[in-house]
Amino acid sequence: MNNAVNNGVWSGSWVAERLGVELVGGEELTDLLGLALRRNPKRAHLLVSNVLGKHVPQSPSVVYGYGFALGRRVRDLLGAEEAAAAVVLGYAETATGLGHSVADGVGAAPYLHSTRRPVAGVPQAGGFEESHSHATSHLLLPEDPALLVGDGPLVLVDDEFSTGNTILNTIRDLHERYPRGRYVVVALVDMRSEADAGRLDGFAKEIGARVDLVAAASGTVRLPEGVLEKGQDLVARHEVPHLGARGGDICGSAAWARPAPTGPQPKNNITRVELCWPRGLPDGGRHGFTPTHRIRLENALPAMAARLAEALPQDARRVHILGFEELMYAPLRLARELEQVADVEVRYSTTTRSPVLAVDDPGYAIRSRLAFPAHDDPADGPGERYAYNVAGAGFDAVVAVVDSVADTPGLHAPDGLLAQLAAHTPRVLLAVVPSYAPAPLYVPERPAMLPEPLRGPAFSSYAPEEVGWLLQDLSDVTLEAPTEEREEAIQSGGAHYAESLPVEYQPSEQYQELFQAALEASAARIAQAVGAVTEIVLAELPHSRLRSSGGTPMPRPVLVSLARAGTPVGVLMRRWAQFRHGLDLPHYAVSIVRGRGIDANALRWLAEHHAPSDVVFVDGWTGKGAITRELADAIKEFEASEGVTGFDPEIAVLADPGSCVRTYGTREDFLIPSACLNSTVSGLISRTVLRADLVGPDDFHGAKFYRELAGADVSVDFLDAVAARFPEVADAVDAQAKELLSGDRAPTWEGWAAVERISEEYGIHDVNLVKPGVGETTRVLLRRVPWKILARAGAGADLDHVRLLAEQRGVPVEEVAELPYTCVGLIHPRYTRGATGADGKAVTV
Repeated sequence: MNNAVNNGVWSGSWVAERLGVELVGGEELTDLLGLALRRNPKRAHLLVSNVLGKHVPQSPSVVYGYGFALGRRVRDLLGAEEAAAAVVLGYAETATGLGHSVADGVGAAPYLHSTRRPVAGVPQAGGFEESHSHATSHLLLPEDPALLVGDGPLVLVDDEFSTGNTILNTIRDLHERYPRGRYVVVALVDMRSEADAGRLDGFAKEIGARVDLVAAASGTVRLPEGVLEKGQDLVARHEVPHLGARGGDICGSAAWARPAPTGPQPKNNITRVELCWPRGLPDGGRHGFTPTHRIRLENALPAMAARLAEALPQDARRVHILGFEELMYAPLRLARELEQVADVEVRYSTTTRSPVLAVDDPGYAIRSRLAFPAHDDPADGPGERYAYNVAGAGFDAVVAVVDSVADTPGLHAPDGLLAQLAAHTPRVLLAVVPSYAPAPLYVPERPAMLPEPLRGPAFSSYAPEEVGWLLQDLSDVTLEAPTEEREEAIQSGGAHYAESLPVEYQPSEQYQELFQAALEASAARIAQAVGAVTEIVLAELPHSRLRSSGGTPMPRPVLVSLARAGTPVGVLMRRWAQFRHGLDLPHYAVSIVRGRGIDANALRWLAEHHAPSDVVFVDGWTGKGAITRELADAIKEFEASEGVTGFDPEIAVLADPGSCVRTYGTREDFLIPSACLNSTVSGLISRTVLRADLVGPDDFHGAKFYRELAGADVSVDFLDAVAARFPEVADAVDAQAKELLSGDRAPTWEGWAAVERISEEYGIHDVNLVKPGVGETTRVLLRRVPWKILARAGAGADLDHVRLLAEQRGVPVEEVAELPYTCVGLIHPRYTRGATGADGKAVTV
């Protein structure tokens, strides 16, 4: 699993024998840790983790798996409700990737790590000192100052918990500024002495908060008298005098420095690889990383890993991904994805500021050292940086992953990192990730005039007053692709799902009869949910733009549905407001694309024609909440780039089975017949399209109007059938809305947690391939390549259409006793996925 033992020799024995240092904790601890000597006057020994991905090259699945597993333990400790409100904070530089992996394991937690790199224009939200470190000052620079504000738990992640000084100082500082009731400390190893073990409880009482500790292993280090002086003497005896040189050749017992390359260097073994990193996606947690950012990264990883794999030498068998100081998470995820899709052995580690003695001995954790000048214009001035255990490791290729701030002449200099790597491996690849800057680097000019919304009957079968589509008409463009071909392109990263359209499903006569029966059976239930969610919107709209209705002032929201599943619901909400209050509400449909955000031009149009605070976003239902997060992040990005504020990212939905929003008609997972069909229940409009060759910077996203399907269109029939039930459910709506308005409607994100659990239990390891709820399951069967359907045992008529579709497509339906949704659709995964857990075992799908 790791590098702790070399031919039966523990990688800490060299230091233990010479200094008398004793690692107490059993085999579990010595599996995780080796020992080395610091070149540091404050502390003699260094605990070298074999699973952190910093000093010791390791399988990226093992590195990520340890952090993710710790995050899962945190989530279990907190429970679903508290975990949904948690924020994770990691420590620079060593634990930035570990903290990010923990945040992934917690689930919906935003992530921030401390940094030693000041960023102009970003105010400091906190800071602290790390007394034993070679570089002590930590800065907290969140893009959103509110990230650290709130009463949810704060999870602090470091690689080791020894004296506890650094973490306790952090909590003390932050608690004074942003007090909260609970903290969780996470570390790979808990190495506190007996004297330090009781400090945590005392500290918790001192600040009046609960402080928990989660660690993968625990033990302690016993240090003899005079260990610091002995360690310094050992370093002096084994370290080569500085020759103005750098390198990692091995001479005698120590991995000594060798003369730096001078003069022009050969470039033929150094290749730049363009990752095509998604625009605007942060490179890590320096300024905050949200769950929506994570979704965007997950979507982009397959294509980026494919580009790396294509650039590797064909005969490469051992490949090393080398991250850069605080930039640990992005290289780790790239390495893990490459490990899963390429037929090569992949190892991962990162460069570091930490000066450590290198000794070529199997009983010593740092076998070789590459030294090179800092190349990112550090705030503390020029100095050396290091890459350990890379030289002499026999890698066929090394991929150096740096951020753009570090892609400087120093990186490419004769004595720079790339030249040092090139001397020790046949091929060096350079991949540069754009350094994220909170302030927009480029704001495109706003178009002089955006077009007016498209309306029926020229575009859609809805009446013109029912909805205005903030879209462009792509009806004359061939965009449809066979389902299997489309699925292959999406999962391989060759295309985004919004770049093509599925072939429109044409229902059989039997399926049409099921739709009509489902509509008849559920119309009143839908009408009640429509009325309830509309009444909540009218009761809570936070502004004073009023219209008169029978002498009673009423708010006049602007309904903006997310095309296309949200559009029938938006029309029904508009009809309810007219039926019950005489309000004629504006209603528009806009495009939002998972991983790409909301149509910014549509938001500009809305801001030019309505008060942003009047806008209420509407969708059909929630699944796991990906669109909820996507919208929140997109609104934040739009406000930052455009300077337009007031849009509320809260979504109003008919049904919220995933518990992802607070404005809903019901949280039951039941059949909404509009989910049974595609365009023929949505005004004959396709799902939206975002493709660079069709949608320019000044265009709305696109969609098609399937005029040729008019004979099968039931869009207006669906609306009329539900609206006809409004009078009979009016009293029930009043009671339901009153109950919801007075109750606790805070999201619990139970759906997201369930999806993550199902993803792991069924060996899929990709939440994007798990589609929960009746609506999403139906979409899977209509538009994707389903693998299997999970149905709650005893589910009745709500699943008749699902069972029929599954039978027609030859998809098994598996009944499950404990299922939070009525059903869940699983998309067939393309790849055989490797292990994500600490045991390193492969899981085959």
